[in-house]
Amino acid sequence: MPPSGTEPDSEVTPLPAAELLTAPPRAGSASAFGALRHRNFRLFVGGQLVSLVGTWMQNVAQSWLVYRLTHSELLLGTAWFCSQIAVFALGPLGGVAADRFSRHKVVIATQTCSMLQAFALAALTLTGRVQVWHVLALAVLLGAINAFDMPGRQSLLIHMTSKEDLLSAISINSATFNAARSLGPGVAGLLVAWLGEGVCFFLNGVSFLAVIGSLLAMRLQPFERKHESSPWSHMVDGFRYARQHTHVRRVLTVMAAATFANTPVLVLAPVFADQIFHRGSQGLGYLMAAMGVGAVIGTLGMARRSQTERLQPVIAFSGIAMGLATMAFAFSPWYGLSLVIMLLIGYSVFRQMVSANTTIQTLILDEYRGRIMSMYGMTIVGLAPFGSLASGALAGWVGTRATTFWGGALAIVSSAAFAWALRRKSVAA
Repeated sequence: MPPSGTEPDSEVTPLPAAELLTAPPRAGSASAFGALRHRNFRLFVGGQLVSLVGTWMQNVAQSWLVYRLTHSELLLGTAWFCSQIAVFALGPLGGVAADRFSRHKVVIATQTCSMLQAFALAALTLTGRVQVWHVLALAVLLGAINAFDMPGRQSLLIHMTSKEDLLSAISINSATFNAARSLGPGVAGLLVAWLGEGVCFFLNGVSFLAVIGSLLAMRLQPFERKHESSPWSHMVDGFRYARQHTHVRRVLTVMAAATFANTPVLVLAPVFADQIFHRGSQGLGYLMAAMGVGAVIGTLGMARRSQTERLQPVIAFSGIAMGLATMAFAFSPWYGLSLVIMLLIGYSVFRQMVSANTTIQTLILDEYRGRIMSMYGMTIVGLAPFGSLASGALAGWVGTRATTFWGGALAIVSSAAFAWALRRKSVAA
């Protein structure tokens, strides 16, 4: 890897690693899309965009493959559960790894493992040997990889940019994710129809070469961190830090509630599209695309913010807005209106997520960054399978619309409680 040093084509002079991660943001130094001034971050975003399109292609192709093999809605949900539950179960270990080892090397390793997983799925499918248990087992494997990838990747962002550009970096990274989500499924639909699912899996594997290449091309400060405690003590210390840090604990709590609140919309969207609005799979695609467009708009709007001091109110107000929009979606009488509401839901959800992510990363010490970001990943991804099960069970009891309505109510109550806590004692970002 090239030797570490300054970024010659960047307009920002980087600080030494210790000063960068402990000093407060320099007043007036941040600007709209300021993270793109950094060569390392530009490399990362370019590689991520290619790789994430491949990831979304694989997600769609995998769902279609499971359905084609089984015609079982239960196994569709099971495959999704398998790919997410490991993030909750193994998240603490991923956080410890991100704090004990080079985050750069951790992310390179996880991206390489994800590439091999995609190629394995492609080989099984293209040779006609794939069975449902293969898909489920590889989904569990991918979830385990993501449990280490998420905290490592989130913790690495500040090393690619600077503390004053952290909000910009998180916003642009989220916008990239949602732009890929808007593009990848459409491409996958065409390829599955023309060439089959295996081609999507193979192209996803190839797409990882882009992000791995960008990671290898980065110039980062050498990793230097001493650990005198055992990995177990290190993990316990991370949970203790989160419990004792009131402001971080509040943000993690409201985001956990937001995950449960938003799950009914995602899980029950096929029911709205097919049984309520009678628009079929194409109608579902438009609903999810509308949510993706709203998310891109919301996150790009956050990237234009130059200050991080007032992000906590954004967490609260975005959560309340998401709750109101979800309740409106629950009883929307028209499909066209529902499309507009889904755009508002995506806008609010991802503004809340970007604000929460930035707030946490601004508040915590760098030595705890991996462990705390693993907890953040557990709240927004790891809890989703439990929310999915709860949504399905509740919908069978009280109905689809009522379940979605109560999800919106949960978002409003939890966000209002967070806002009330802010009024009692302002959080300094």
